[in-house]
Amino acid sequence: MEIMKIDQPRKIESHPLKQTEIPIPMIGPKDILIKIRTCGVCHTDLHVVEGDLPMTTYPRIPGHEIIGIVKDIGPKVTMHTIGSRVGVAWLNSSCSNCKYCKTGKENLCSSAIFTGCTADGGFAEYIAVNEAYAYQIPSLYSDLHAAPLLCAGIIGYRSYKLSDIQPGQRLGLFGFGASAHIVLQIAQAMDCETYVFTRSPNHQSHARELGATWVGNPNQQPPKMLDSAITFAPVGEIVLRALNCVDKGGTLAINAVHLTDIPSFSYDQIYYERTLRSVAHTTREDAIEFLKFAEKTHILTEVNEYSLFEANEALEDLKYSRFSGAAVLRISK
Repeated sequence: MEIMKIDQPRKIESHPLKQTEIPIPMIGPKDILIKIRTCGVCHTDLHVVEGDLPMTTYPRIPGHEIIGIVKDIGPKVTMHTIGSRVGVAWLNSSCSNCKYCKTGKENLCSSAIFTGCTADGGFAEYIAVNEAYAYQIPSLYSDLHAAPLLCAGIIGYRSYKLSDIQPGQRLGLFGFGASAHIVLQIAQAMDCETYVFTRSPNHQSHARELGATWVGNPNQQPPKMLDSAITFAPVGEIVLRALNCVDKGGTLAINAVHLTDIPSFSYDQIYYERTLRSVAHTTREDAIEFLKFAEKTHILTEVNEYSLFEANEALEDLKYSRFSGAAVLRISK
């Protein structure tokens, strides 16, 4: 099968992902073999390629927003059938036995494996995964438009929940890429006001098109203080800007698997019972809940299509905010 892999991390401008061919993966008793149709391109993939995540092992096939068709199943598979359409997300497996897994926090499992980071991912024609870590995809979505739901959507949904926002309140979104454009729609479905902070004129226009209550750049103060906020940019300074906009008793959730250092700040910025928390990975429950929510509320995804062999270009365009919404690799039909 054809793949795009990274042997050693390098800046994306050097186009380090290389096309090569390897055997189709074998499957175990509880595994399914998926012929990949599309794979979303996520900012985490950029971190994998550029070496920002110490946990990444190389060489590696990136990609963790995978949509495909089940082509083969192991003898003990009961959850999926050949021919069904499924998705694979960031969480590739967890131990099921630790205190985190037993209390619904498998995202914190120390033995967790992550698709496209510590296990090969979706920049390929096939992938084999344990059946319990693949999800049925709502028929509402095409292969291209479903792909961003598998990470941008799921992690955005978890971030929304961890921001403690309540219906009718004011939510700030700092950065407006693939995940934020989905979170804005989640918030709107819950009757929240949405305040978007982004430097990109294209992203500002996109936020207005989706009906944001207010749009500005990160250095601006919104017309009203925020009840909750979520940061998406992997820049520590944005955390302080967001804190300055969060009202007393509010929560700031950091949606980032990698973040530059947060500058020192005074106690006043988190006083009055403000909460600052990270969002670390996602659970299978998050995935199942969000996919049902997306179908029910008709969450839309804006996508920009690339071929598998244009993965370097897609990641470079992502890095420099050359498109709105999400990038998706078309791998097969």
